[in-house]
Amino acid sequence: MKIIYNVTVTLFAGLLLASCAVGKKYSRAEFNAPGKYREEITVTADTILMPWRNYYKDPLLADLIEKALVKNNEVLIAVKSMEQLDLNYRQAKLSLLPTLDFDAGASRAYQSKNSLNGSLSAQFTNKDYLDDYSANLRLAWEVDIWGKAAMQKRDAKAIYFAQKENLSALKTRMIVQVAQAYYNLLGLDEQLKIAQRNIELTESTLGMMKLQYSSGSISSLAVNQTEAQKKTAELLVPLAKANIAVQENALKILCGEYPDTVARAGNLNASESQVDIPAGIPASLLSRRPDVKAAEYAVMSANAKTGLAKATMYPTLSLSPSVGINSFEFDKWFNFPGSVTKTIAANLVQPIFKKRTLRTAYQVAVLEQEKAVISFKQSYITAVGEVNDAMSRLKYADERIKLAAEKSISLEKATADAGLLYKSGMANYLEVITAQNNALQNELDVVAIKLEKLNAATNLYRALGGGVE
Repeated sequence: MKIIYNVTVTLFAGLLLASCAVGKKYSRAEFNAPGKYREEITVTADTILMPWRNYYKDPLLADLIEKALVKNNEVLIAVKSMEQLDLNYRQAKLSLLPTLDFDAGASRAYQSKNSLNGSLSAQFTNKDYLDDYSANLRLAWEVDIWGKAAMQKRDAKAIYFAQKENLSALKTRMIVQVAQAYYNLLGLDEQLKIAQRNIELTESTLGMMKLQYSSGSISSLAVNQTEAQKKTAELLVPLAKANIAVQENALKILCGEYPDTVARAGNLNASESQVDIPAGIPASLLSRRPDVKAAEYAVMSANAKTGLAKATMYPTLSLSPSVGINSFEFDKWFNFPGSVTKTIAANLVQPIFKKRTLRTAYQVAVLEQEKAVISFKQSYITAVGEVNDAMSRLKYADERIKLAAEKSISLEKATADAGLLYKSGMANYLEVITAQNNALQNELDVVAIKLEKLNAATNLYRALGGGVE
């Protein structure tokens, strides 16, 4: 009874000490975030959480994004990682529970007849061997004096939610990549159409020049230069077709499918009007960005690991009672209560000299936590910078499109005027070719700028956190 009393007192003392947690609770570092972005644009908080279906309204694009989110292999791997971490988190929640083991065995030992044990057992059993039959239930439980179980749970929880945010960030990136690939296809379609229109225009000019050459009005140089201009436009056609095929293949692979053609409708102008371009939010709301949140969860995990490393330097108290049955004769193995054996044990272990390994591990954990805090701050700063970059590109893309449109009007008029002046003999063939070249290049520039604007809009959507659901 005295032994049971002492063990009970030890157990009660251990439970009282269970609240002596050594790890510090996590608190977010102060970032002194700016109150506004560099560009004077305002966005609602709802923009961050806007579902992608409300942002990308082209039904064909929406279908491609849906496929990518469901079938993309990179996303599927990340989902499997989430399932693994979910199992780890569930396991961590059981760390406070004791372990219970059962063992059973039988053995026969032939002892030396000249040994004391051998001679005594031979006299007692009248046999030259000794049997042993046993079956035991063993319980082991470490008293959570320093809150290690809670810290293990916090660590597993932080890792789980960090991966969850990484999965959201991956899905948002996948949405943006699919959208940009789709817009690139529309841009390549526009380039192909521009090249074909310029071929027709140059063909008309070349026919006129050939007639004038036949009548002796111009030299062969003018005809050759115009034919070269036509070839310049014709070279764009196979290039655009090759780029379209490559982009279609890449888009299909993003969607988890084999390379094939991609259905698309409309043009860049239609897509531009279908995208609801957000205009900015207070910088403090960037904490909703999945990659920033994942970086913060990494700090939480490092904080828990620091506490665990510190706890290893303190004493551990464990209880290990067991009960079983033991006999040297098989027919008396289950003879109760004669075969019953009991053990009650409590162990207190305090590390004294470990060649400084425990303290070094703790100091390394502290440094890892400091590194995680710095990475978290950097991810926050990068997020603010990405929003500013996307806003600037979006703002100045509008200005460039306006200027390019005005330039297009002037170049269209210049091309038409050059043709009329050439027919009336008031302009030479070089002026006609130059006007057509300038018009072709400007049309291609307009497509490139519109693509930049759409890409900036999708990048801004991602920079603000996106919306996967």
